[in-house]
Amino acid sequence: MAYIHHLNGAVRRLHIKALKSIYNLTDYRYINYMKSKVLFILHWPPPVHGSSVVGLQIKESKIINENFDCCYINLGTSISIDEIGKNSLIKFFRHLTIIWKVLRNLVSNRPALCYFAITAKGNAFYKDALVVLLVKIFRVKLVYHFHNKGVSTRQNRFIDNLLYGFVFKNTDVILLSKYLYTDIQSFIPEKKVHICPNGISKLDKPPMTLDKKQNQIVNILFLSNLIESKGVFVLLAACSILLQKGITFKCDFVGGEGDINADQFQTKVRLLRLTNHVRYFGLKYGEEKNRAFCEADIFALPTSEDCFPLVLLEAMQNGLPIVSTFEGGIKDIVEDNVTGYLVQQKNVQSLAAKLELLIQNSELRINMGKAGRLKYEQEFTLIKFENRLMEILNQLVSK
Repeated sequence: MAYIHHLNGAVRRLHIKALKSIYNLTDYRYINYMKSKVLFILHWPPPVHGSSVVGLQIKESKIINENFDCCYINLGTSISIDEIGKNSLIKFFRHLTIIWKVLRNLVSNRPALCYFAITAKGNAFYKDALVVLLVKIFRVKLVYHFHNKGVSTRQNRFIDNLLYGFVFKNTDVILLSKYLYTDIQSFIPEKKVHICPNGISKLDKPPMTLDKKQNQIVNILFLSNLIESKGVFVLLAACSILLQKGITFKCDFVGGEGDINADQFQTKVRLLRLTNHVRYFGLKYGEEKNRAFCEADIFALPTSEDCFPLVLLEAMQNGLPIVSTFEGGIKDIVEDNVTGYLVQQKNVQSLAAKLELLIQNSELRINMGKAGRLKYEQEFTLIKFENRLMEILNQLVSK
């Protein structure tokens, strides 16, 4: 039966069904034998961020787990947002534990493929490179799934450049968007790159935003952690311009504290005289988070450092027009002038102008929101993401 290992997923499932019929199998020992073993090294919450959310989706995916014999190792060494990017003794020991788990799996399980949600730069990349070394020593095929970028910004450093050459040699890469390829093109030929946009699960019921009565005062929603690169201060500056022009609006900020804490945020709000127009609610989950989307009329994320923000998919799913930036793979998500507007990073004047346009035109908001909802349903559902990832992994284990 060893030859079955090399068949593609569809054919392999037919053989499994036939064997169950012949042998009247009541367990899955034979089926597991026939599945390709894949070691997944990825993040899952806590903390909650784009990569960890996608990691949890993969870990809990019925499609992935039915098609492969999966083992999952959590790559995270931080348990809260404020720990990210900081060094500590406890994080060092957590990393040693990760290395031990990877080594034990490589020795005992002998996977056919290692899926690795690698970090693109910085100290986290150096730590990930140690894990890569282990996997390469055991000659296991590697595929990296990038949820961040920054490789191209570090190539002028000798050590980084040397490590990138080692890490990328004889590997495949999964990217969230074709627009992110320029970040790694010096090390990976295009034929070794696979595009797999993120997806999110469908709402249990249609979003209220599509049918709700429009707010008397237009409500702008920002939903992300308070991180400067997400455009927190840029959006506040744009709100200040709207206020100076006499435009009536509300702007709600929802998310945890990051490199901007609540006190710093409120100080900036007071300085810009936005106290009566801007509210900060902290973290919201579940129904509270859904309510924040339902109560909004416009979604804004003027980020300057992102790849493929899941929150934009949530906004589209909820029928909201979006104002964001020409950053990373966002051009694949937001269709400029159709589902929302895109502006240059940190361009406060342009951001304010697009927000003003949407605030003053309710019909435009509704039409863009409906177009965004349709685009989500056609391109960015969770099932589409899972099927695309399964196809890529099947292709790699069959090589």
